Amino acid sequence: MAERLLSPRDGEDESLLDVNLRPDRLRDYLGQVKVKEKVEIFIEAARRRKEALDHVLLYGPPGLGKTTLAAVVANELGVALRGTAGPVIERAGDLAAILTSLGEREVLFIDEIHRMAPVIEEILYPAMEDFELDIVIGQGPSARSVKVPLKPFTLVGATTRAGLITSPLRARFGIVHRLDFYTDRDIEEIVRRSARILGVGLDADAASELARRSRGTPRIANRLLRRVRDYAEVRADGRVTAPVAVAALKLLEVDAHGFDDIDRRLLRTIIDKFGGGPVGINSLAAAISEEAEAIEDMLEPYLIQIGFLDRTPRGRVATARAYEFFGLDAPGRDGRLW
Repeated sequence: MAERLLSPRDGEDESLLDVNLRPDRLRDYLGQVKVKEKVEIFIEAARRRKEALDHVLLYGPPGLGKTTLAAVVANELGVALRGTAGPVIERAGDLAAILTSLGEREVLFIDEIHRMAPVIEEILYPAMEDFELDIVIGQGPSARSVKVPLKPFTLVGATTRAGLITSPLRARFGIVHRLDFYTDRDIEEIVRRSARILGVGLDADAASELARRSRGTPRIANRLLRRVRDYAEVRADGRVTAPVAVAALKLLEVDAHGFDDIDRRLLRTIIDKFGGGPVGINSLAAAISEEAEAIEDMLEPYLIQIGFLDRTPRGRVATARAYEFFGLDAPGRDGRLW
């Protein structure tokens, strides 16, 4: 599903294309107003005290700017950013090497932090609290523990599955923020900014059209902008007008709600195969031949956000809006829908 046009995750080599589009300062970081305001205060306070910023945990659906915000934090602090990912850190020595190489008040960014192995996670506890590593040297009766001091640093962790982060790890983050889906207005601003950077002529109505179909996700908005730009260069005069954007998005099979074939198939499967639900995530994943984790991370959040899907203790349920979308009559009060 990573290669899907509307996937909120980076495709192959796509992160390289987005580098120039990502803001590097808070003043250019659009949307997430409340999070941005709080982070700005915390950064300024840390700068005035000449201390490392408290550890930061960012969570929310993929594609909303957690990685970008980590880089912005490092830039605002005037320090280097070191980046890695939870699944990449396989051995305790790997993490120890990263931590000991950090400079004063530098930022360590760990993406998908919920996927770190427990033995790796335990190394972080003293590192985050006391800025030191507990290393065991030797084996058996002769083994001894050695404490290695670390320079004060800031850990920025990012996750799409906050519920999978253990309580001891979560408790060590002084700053915890959820990134939510962007409003259409914020996405419009992001699209216009990206168009200026890419040198794309973009009409206001076209920016609005792209924003409405971007699922409240900047990464998707930028991807659609690049594809619509291609269409405009080949099928039009190069300028992206509203009719050009609509025609391009129709060709790409992205409808007015920002749905593609996978979204429609998921909703229709719940309605047709499972009577509107409730249906368990594993049964649903098997029915549409997708991984359960991909459905939970990349499909469900947006469908729930806009009211087409509901997650209940018994499983997933298609709402009345989903039935209306397909021109169907929603069931009455029969236990399936309310």
